[in-house]
Amino acid sequence: MPAQLAQDFYAVFVPLFVALSPLTVLPLFMSIADGLGPAQERSLAKKGVLTAFLVALGVTLAGQGLFRLLGITVDDLRIAGGLILLVISMHDLIFSRETRKGRDRADDDGSMGIVPLGVPLIVGPATLTACLVLVDTHGRLLVIAALLANLGIIAAILLNARRLLTHIRPPVIQAFGKVMSLFLAAIAVAMVRVGVSHFITG
Repeated sequence: MPAQLAQDFYAVFVPLFVALSPLTVLPLFMSIADGLGPAQERSLAKKGVLTAFLVALGVTLAGQGLFRLLGITVDDLRIAGGLILLVISMHDLIFSRETRKGRDRADDDGSMGIVPLGVPLIVGPATLTACLVLVDTHGRLLVIAALLANLGIIAAILLNARRLLTHIRPPVIQAFGKVMSLFLAAIAVAMVRVGVSHFITG
């Protein structure tokens, strides 16, 4: 890879890496996947990453025109995503997750992989905004390449989630899940707060 091309790729990869924040996705993924078997967990991870890629790719290719066509803004997406996350996190905080176990999760796998895992946990308003901004300065091809590289990292983390958490005892995992649900609620509130504040300020 020529030096200039490598430098341009790095300039796109780093902002997307920060926006996607791959290392923070793992505990949130485990919070959502609690009660699933290994095969269902892997299916959930694959659907989440694929959904994230398709959404980010669509926004990257369509640009601001997509939002104008739908009559929405990034802040609308931020508020909607925040409300969805808030409902899910509050349910996990108030009710026992044992209700998830032993159920037929065939339908849930698909829906949870799309929302909230794919959007807005993996690809949220920050990532979509970064894609739109970076396309204007670096072009679509570099943004898509950097997006694929980052999502590849996330896929590797999620598909090996259980292996990474092998040595942690179940009670610790359950307590960790509750804490992550609390942080998920905080993230949801922050998303709504930022979206509303942007509307207020113009």
